[in-house]
Amino acid sequence: MAGVNAEPPQKQEDLQPHPVKDQLYGITYCLTTSPPWPETILLGFQHYLVMLGTTVLIPTMLASKIDGRNEDKVKLIQTLLFVSGLNTLLQSWFGTRLPAVISASYTYVPTTMSIILATRYNDIMDPQEKFEKIMRGIQGALIFASSLQILVGFSGLWRNVVRYLSPLSAVPLVAFAGFGLYEQGFPMLAKCIEIGLPEIILLILFSQYIPHLMQVERLSIFFHRFAVIFSVAIVWIYAYILTIGGAYSNTRIDTQISCRPDHAGIISAAPWIQVPYPSQWGTPTFNAGDIFAMMAASFVSLVESTGTYIAVSRYASATPIPPSVLSRGICWQGFGILLCGLFGAGNATAVSVENAGLLALTRVGSRRVIQVSAGFMIFFSILGKFGAIFASIPAPIIAALYCLFFSYVGAGGLSLLQFCNLNSFRTKFILGFSIFMGLSIPQYFYQYTIVHHYGPVHTSATWFNIIINVPFSSKAFVSGILAFFLDMTLPPKDKTTKKDRGSQWWKRFRSFKTDNRSAEFYSLPLNLSKYFPSH
Repeated sequence: MAGVNAEPPQKQEDLQPHPVKDQLYGITYCLTTSPPWPETILLGFQHYLVMLGTTVLIPTMLASKIDGRNEDKVKLIQTLLFVSGLNTLLQSWFGTRLPAVISASYTYVPTTMSIILATRYNDIMDPQEKFEKIMRGIQGALIFASSLQILVGFSGLWRNVVRYLSPLSAVPLVAFAGFGLYEQGFPMLAKCIEIGLPEIILLILFSQYIPHLMQVERLSIFFHRFAVIFSVAIVWIYAYILTIGGAYSNTRIDTQISCRPDHAGIISAAPWIQVPYPSQWGTPTFNAGDIFAMMAASFVSLVESTGTYIAVSRYASATPIPPSVLSRGICWQGFGILLCGLFGAGNATAVSVENAGLLALTRVGSRRVIQVSAGFMIFFSILGKFGAIFASIPAPIIAALYCLFFSYVGAGGLSLLQFCNLNSFRTKFILGFSIFMGLSIPQYFYQYTIVHHYGPVHTSATWFNIIINVPFSSKAFVSGILAFFLDMTLPPKDKTTKKDRGSQWWKRFRSFKTDNRSAEFYSLPLNLSKYFPSH
């Protein structure tokens, strides 16, 4: 019973101070708008700097395992950079049309490593011949593995799957697309703490604190938008000063590799001009086991990329991405894997998680910025010397950037909780169990591999081992698949419970017909949409 001193009933806006938003506000430029050309070029270059991390680290790691020369390592980097530029343009023109950078993916590294370590190459004595034959084997596996994403995307099969994806089941998938990459963050930064720590501190100062202290709005926006360029330039110069000052002259070789800008040997080995071309290592070779193993990695990448595309659409201030557009993007991502195989990039590409985080940092989700970034990729992949200069940025500096960018993508996944009923025990179970198992199962596979030097599934068929071990080592894959399965199979108690998963908020975005904004953001040019599934 209310007393005489009872407080008046709360207003509706007090009960719901933060209403649900199907588009993220606070973005300066969405995917259909563009900054002035000088800013567009600088922002495109900034995206190019960020994607260089995996583009350099993965080929460097692969080349070192094959005992490849610096010239081979540079050729791999240039090829991967060139193909990434082509794939980014294709994705922005004909794929999802989101401002998504396509770059090298760590998901394919275990499978690529298994091909490198295959016993059939042990009898080759000439190092250069061995390198080229291994590259041709990787090419063949990638060419066939690309068919999985092409067929799944073009046939509309993936459209029919993600049609049932709700905000509830998307939360773990998107969150772990970012948070699940924590091994590439501080652990890599700490390999050279004296340059990694200043980078992350400066990046946070330039992007989060200094803009609020600036009295002039244009200066505030300038520091916030180009924080990566400022911080990387300062710490890069600092690392060079330490190097020429002899700080690493008597240190261990692994410390020199991590800290010295001049130790990778990229600049001296890079040609002035070199255009990557198909089958540059020779005619691709095909092995059935390698093909099946690479297809497994392709399927894991397909699931992980779905989460990243959702984060990109959010940070581009677009509406939730329709299932047909996701399917279309996967199709063109598969075509990008085919290009990686034809050109001999040594690894496959997928949508870049770090560049998705950069969209959130800059609050610029312009499609044109990403297309300019792709132009930088192609340009510097051909002019090898100039591209090698930027590729020599020490890995701990890049890892410091990852700490912020991966966090943004993970937070983008958590932001989908606004569509869900967090007071529902069904919601709590699906979220809690999928997130916990998404951490616990990959950790078990990791610890087992560290102790035994092979995964829990260990048979004489290496390709079968990879088919099982690789998917269950991916945090985004395990948590996303588990949340999707539980959300689809756990019966709701009543009609109200059905709304707990938040699917009613995404229902009108399942096709172009129910919301005009979807057509504005995602329609293909030249009326090409009729050739892809759209219902």
